[in-house]
Amino acid sequence: MPTIEANGTTLHYQWDGPEQGAVVMLSNSLASNLGMWEPQIGPLTGAGFRVLRYDSRGHGQSAAPEGPYTMELLTGDAVGLMDALALDKVHFCGLSKGGMVGQMLGTQHGGRLLSLALCDTSAHMPASFGWDERIATTRESGMAAVVDATIDRWFTKPGQQRLPRVVESVREMILTTPVEGFCACCAAIRDMDQRESIRGITTPALVMVGEEDPGTTVAMAQDIQSRIGGSKLVVLPEAAHFSNMEQAGPFNEALLGFLKP
Repeated sequence: MPTIEANGTTLHYQWDGPEQGAVVMLSNSLASNLGMWEPQIGPLTGAGFRVLRYDSRGHGQSAAPEGPYTMELLTGDAVGLMDALALDKVHFCGLSKGGMVGQMLGTQHGGRLLSLALCDTSAHMPASFGWDERIATTRESGMAAVVDATIDRWFTKPGQQRLPRVVESVREMILTTPVEGFCACCAAIRDMDQRESIRGITTPALVMVGEEDPGTTVAMAQDIQSRIGGSKLVVLPEAAHFSNMEQAGPFNEALLGFLKP
């Protein structure tokens, strides 16, 4: 289990692919871990990329220090990991919370990025999404209290029926996420507003979203795309929030088409 000290915490990470390949860095969503990117590893490494994925602070096998966290802190973790591994520049791809980190990387550390893929994410989450209630429920009753509703947001009903093993693996990720890490990251998402700052991103950017994503909607993706000059938007049919797993083939095709035009 490779871990490294970065930005004052311990991060678990994994390498795949040829050592000389350009690095694609993958950042996970809330309540998941680096295993969520398994459908992307073969296509990316097969195309010659070296893939770096890591468990976000508070998730997977990374440390879960007491929160709350901020998006600035989580972005500092990504930069800290790059520094610790002596990486000058990477292609960065993040989904949901990972995409929020990607947006802040683009605004504050654009010189460290070769490209930026922002997947099923938003620049701002409305108060109506009930983050405080979600935090309170989880602190009282654990991750089991939110797992069913999370699965229903992340996968369409047909997707759940078609991909039972995938869904079960994601359910396990959710259930094993540390409560402190989950709640601390919920606070970071709740308090984030990048709607104006992302106008300054100049890195080549791809915005992807599942057509049926109920959490970070197509409208939210369109808003991001409208604010980042020159960015491209891809909407993936028959996919909800975890579009990289539910529609792995089209997701990978779009990502590789962006990375290797």
